[in-house]
Amino acid sequence: MENQKSNQKALFTTKEMALTGLLTAIICVLAPFALNIPISPVPISLATLAIYFVLTIGGIKLGTISVIIYILLGLVGVPVFASFRSGPSVLLGPTGGYIIGYIFLALVAGFFVQKWPEKILLHVLGMILGTAACYLFGTVWFMISLNYDLLKALAVCVIPYIPGDIAKFVIALLIGTPIRKRLKKAGMLQ
Repeated sequence: MENQKSNQKALFTTKEMALTGLLTAIICVLAPFALNIPISPVPISLATLAIYFVLTIGGIKLGTISVIIYILLGLVGVPVFASFRSGPSVLLGPTGGYIIGYIFLALVAGFFVQKWPEKILLHVLGMILGTAACYLFGTVWFMISLNYDLLKALAVCVIPYIPGDIAKFVIALLIGTPIRKRLKKAGMLQ
């Protein structure tokens, strides 16, 4: 019985748990900072920058878990969503689909970072595809919530945000990639 326990690999190492906590904290600190724009009910926030950064460092496993913890913290009332909001009403509201869409972003982009750790162009592709998945989920949710047609929803929820999201994932990759390499060298990441 003891042999069997020693042969089982832990789901998380202590280092991974600590790093996941730190990555979650980064999202929680940056995500509430937002700017409302007159053409859209969706604010420009630092959430996607934080998530891109976390995924660049943590990959699919640690990055996705950090995003899920962030969402759960906001759900139970910690003011970590855009403009320091929280609670089920935010997640169930018209823009809540984008917050839930962060999970799809994390899964897709995190996969690319994890699978091809040295291929920055593939990381960019993963960020683009992950962002598209987030946009898709969030926009469909938004359309259903407010009875918008596709073109109107794209005009207010997607198109104005594309340049900013591109800039955010480029910044996250430029800063996060060297950090990821250092963490791997230090034995904090596999």
